Amino acid sequence: MSADLLTDPRVEAHPFGNFFFADTKVLMMGTMPPTPDKWCMAFHYPNFYNDMWRVMGKVFFDDIDYFRVGDEKRFDAEKIKAFLQAYKIGECPSVTHVIREKGNAADEHLTVVATVDLGKVLAQLEQVKWIYTTGGKATEVLIALVNQSISDPASPYFDPSQTLYKLPKTNQFLEVNAFGRAFGIYRLPSTSRAYPQSLEKKVAAYRAFFTLAGILPASGS
Repeated sequence: MSADLLTDPRVEAHPFGNFFFADTKVLMMGTMPPTPDKWCMAFHYPNFYNDMWRVMGKVFFDDIDYFRVGDEKRFDAEKIKAFLQAYKIGECPSVTHVIREKGNAADEHLTVVATVDLGKVLAQLEQVKWIYTTGGKATEVLIALVNQSISDPASPYFDPSQTLYKLPKTNQFLEVNAFGRAFGIYRLPSTSRAYPQSLEKKVAAYRAFFTLAGILPASGS
């Protein structure tokens, strides 16, 4: 990050950062949460009206309210953390610093100032075979990081023989070789209610991914 941006009052650091363990197998990559006035807890996907934890509850426990605290309009952050650790799912935001051009977290109004050091993250996570994104901006950032790693002569992973990767469409994936290893990138639909898709279809998409990634057993097995 440049010195000018360090002093720019509009620049905001990601409030939560990474959450993973040495045995993490799958990384979830988003961008920025909403502003704190919209949080119902201090953890990733904190907006009660974002359906991430309803989708995960339905996919893994057949209960959209699995992570909800009773009848309250909030999720149980500690229960979510325990779930992620148990199922070897990590949280790794694609960005570390942004400017909210319109004061919200909408992709089209986020200016990315600094991104995650993905090479450093992956070096800590030898078992990760999949990274999945939860929106368009996160996918763009991730593919840019991958392409930079193989195309920049200053990168320790520079490989001029490789063709640059294109953005996958929603519910599609790429098999990539970058940062000294092979892994998959899967683009899932956003769980924001602004994304025009039913909860049922989002649940089906996430279930298909976690089955492919080996986190959920295949149907009938």
